[in-house]
Amino acid sequence: MRLNKYIAHNTKYSRRDADRLIEAGEVTLNKRPIREFGYEVQPGDRIFVKGRLVKEKGNEVTVIVYNKPKGVLVTKKDDRGRTTIYHKLPGKFRHFIPVGRLDYASEGLLLLTDNTEVATALMESKLDRTYNIKIDKPLTQEMVTAMQEGLVLDDARAGAHEKSKIYSMEFAPFVSFEIRSEGKSFTKLRVTINEGKNRELRRFFAHFDAKVLDLKRVAFGGIELNNLPTNKTRFFSKREYDDLHAFLKQHRKAQKKTDKEIQQDA
Repeated sequence: MRLNKYIAHNTKYSRRDADRLIEAGEVTLNKRPIREFGYEVQPGDRIFVKGRLVKEKGNEVTVIVYNKPKGVLVTKKDDRGRTTIYHKLPGKFRHFIPVGRLDYASEGLLLLTDNTEVATALMESKLDRTYNIKIDKPLTQEMVTAMQEGLVLDDARAGAHEKSKIYSMEFAPFVSFEIRSEGKSFTKLRVTINEGKNRELRRFFAHFDAKVLDLKRVAFGGIELNNLPTNKTRFFSKREYDDLHAFLKQHRKAQKKTDKEIQQDA
């Protein structure tokens, strides 16, 4: 495991924090400073951060479900001083890693874990994500067709954050969608997609000049928000942990197959 990932996995520091600590000479290997970001930690290595021995956590995994409120950022720090999830979460979860993002104006189910492998695997997966959304106009046939067939945009900046550097975007067909209610100036939908791209749903509907007024994630990969109150957390149930371990087993198997194919092609 790379040094910065090893530190992030076994301490309260993020990977970015680990990089800064390594650069500053605060990380030592067998009592000598090490500044190789890509160093692969070996069995028996004694890694110290600020003079404290890094103790390995082992293979245990903890995952929590958090009902993120609106007006809260999914980030460690904000240069504008806005509230982040880490201001809201209990201190014991301050080192947990969010699985993907929900933007400032969005709410609902957010998974967090103390295991970087789990966070990355879930984030990059094709597991279903389900959202309740409200747009500011009636649903059109063009929207329906795009949800059914997918959409490719050379310019997907509408609906994006003003500082986003992602211009083009390809939207896969939605897994499913249903109209929950509609009026002359709004439509409420429940949609399921299997991607986690940057502000994907806001960009999608903005292409049709529709603004997403409300967006709430209610499920991720079979994990449901249900009646969890806003700004509250819960641990995974035994069934959810069983499903997670089964998913990780398949993920690692697929990774090994991919790595083997790459080696054969090299």
